[in-house]
Amino acid sequence: MPVRVHLVDPAAYTPPYDHALSAALAAAGADVTLVTGPFAHGDAPRMDGYAVDERFYRWSPARGRRVARLAQHVPDMLRYRRAAARTADVVHFQWLPVQPVDVHLLPDVHPRILTAHDVLPREPRRGQLAAQRRLYERMDGVVVHSEHGRGRLVGELGVDPAKVRVIPHGAFDHLARLPDRPPPFRTDKPVVLLFGLLRPYKGLDVLLEAWRGIEDAELWIVGRPFGVELPDPPPPGVRVVPRFVPDADIPAYFRRADVVVLPYREIDQSGVLFTALAFGKALVLSDVGGFPEVAAHGAAEVVPAGDAAALGAALARLVGDREARERLAAASARAAREHYAWDRIAASHLEFYADLRRQS
Repeated sequence: MPVRVHLVDPAAYTPPYDHALSAALAAAGADVTLVTGPFAHGDAPRMDGYAVDERFYRWSPARGRRVARLAQHVPDMLRYRRAAARTADVVHFQWLPVQPVDVHLLPDVHPRILTAHDVLPREPRRGQLAAQRRLYERMDGVVVHSEHGRGRLVGELGVDPAKVRVIPHGAFDHLARLPDRPPPFRTDKPVVLLFGLLRPYKGLDVLLEAWRGIEDAELWIVGRPFGVELPDPPPPGVRVVPRFVPDADIPAYFRRADVVVLPYREIDQSGVLFTALAFGKALVLSDVGGFPEVAAHGAAEVVPAGDAAALGAALARLVGDREARERLAAASARAAREHYAWDRIAASHLEFYADLRRQS
């Protein structure tokens, strides 16, 4: 009988990852249910082979006030706890959004696993940090996407190393299979793309400083801003799309990009990075978190975080050297196929589940 796996993301924080992992686990033989809520930005990218149970936040609007969703969270978690006891062999949380509450509402199912997409909340509210540590203590296993993340969990937070398994993030190849759409802007110049939700830790200010003096190229800044100010008007050679971009429009940006830049100040891993890998793009990354582990496959140039001069030099060099871009792009596509393929990632998860079930 196949193992019954619940992947749980109540607030639908990472639908592309949730659905890609669900489909991969199902293809590998697991009986998978993705337990989640409505995605705040439109339709989630469903795939084949698994069930979806949108039991969280049914009665509060996906785009509504945070307090409306919090009012639903406790009763939804209590109902899920009862259901999981009957229907799951493995409960694998991707996110637990209200840590001080969730630590008391976990289902009595073992193994219980949490993926540390963020080892600790970057912008914590009161009580979140301590509660996140308690959540790790109450889990039977913790998945993390990089050796850097494992080091933080074990060395900084004191998580039992026997509970931690490093399983890479997968390349979002389903996005690269979407139909072509025309690029949003017309240009014959090389394009450097900064994509995704724009938060202070992602280094937009460093990138804008680095871009000064770069000519014969365009910088596209694409994503909804949170806590950052976008240049208005944009500097010469910079185009800004200040909104959430649905999946159907993503290929138009990534296929046209010659270089994808992630000038982050901190991170473990990034879904934007694994979107760029799926499209086989040359990368410029900061030397933070798990980024150097991806760069080790030859897909990226790495610069010191916060160093605008070094970032500017790397970008100027790449926009002026087509062969260098093509070498990085080829390595990027190869890494997506070989190291970050979802069948390998699903097999690693199922092996971890089996190990933990033997110990339970």
